[in-house]
Amino acid sequence: MNRLNGKVAIVTGAGRGIGRATVKLFAAEGAKVVVLSRTANHVDTVVAGIRAAGGTALGIVCDVSDAAHIKAAVDKVIETYGGIDILMNNAFDPSVVTSSIMELSIEKLQRNFEMGPISYLRMMQACYPHLKASGEGRVINVASLAGITGLLPYGPYNMAKEAVRALTRTAAREWGADNITVNNLLPVADTWGAAASNIPAPTTPLARFGSPEDDIAPVALFLASKDAQFLTGYSLTPDGGQIIDSAR
Repeated sequence: MNRLNGKVAIVTGAGRGIGRATVKLFAAEGAKVVVLSRTANHVDTVVAGIRAAGGTALGIVCDVSDAAHIKAAVDKVIETYGGIDILMNNAFDPSVVTSSIMELSIEKLQRNFEMGPISYLRMMQACYPHLKASGEGRVINVASLAGITGLLPYGPYNMAKEAVRALTRTAAREWGADNITVNNLLPVADTWGAAASNIPAPTTPLARFGSPEDDIAPVALFLASKDAQFLTGYSLTPDGGQIIDSAR
């Protein structure tokens, strides 16, 4: 307990799945958390649950594909909490993730990039001065094993998520001098909602999808904590052994 005591943590896409599980765990570990999601009732529900459990939470309705929304959200965090120590980029749009390469439209590809590396970049840029001022800033970018393996039919999603990994590695080198660590989290978890019907059954040695609460959020907590202070530019894969070195 209290591994993040006093830290300020922003989690995007925190209204459901991995984001929700992570922001709840961060709060339970003492962080002042910021719940970002496009869906107002999801934000309200998650914030209410955190506060009911004794945690500290700020909810902000935010479309991370909109630069103005990002600026307003970060300004609100600074106004409320005075700083930012942890940023977890997790939001994406599950409605546009599938397409063959031959049929892939530029519009669908652009939407994946807007919700992926472009929004991640904007959030990172907006938070950077505050992460630097923290003295031990943490960035956790949720990418995907789908991009590594070329999972079909997820062409646009794969391309965007691999761009996230490149962004992470580059920022890790650039921001290391500021004592900001930047890492990827590549989970295998059943959190896609309606899109999950298109996802193949897990072929992991552990023979199951990961639980956001029990398997994925604790890894995010590790990356956000002091325990991971010497780890940067890495892709950590809580995947039940799905790739076992084959594509790392």
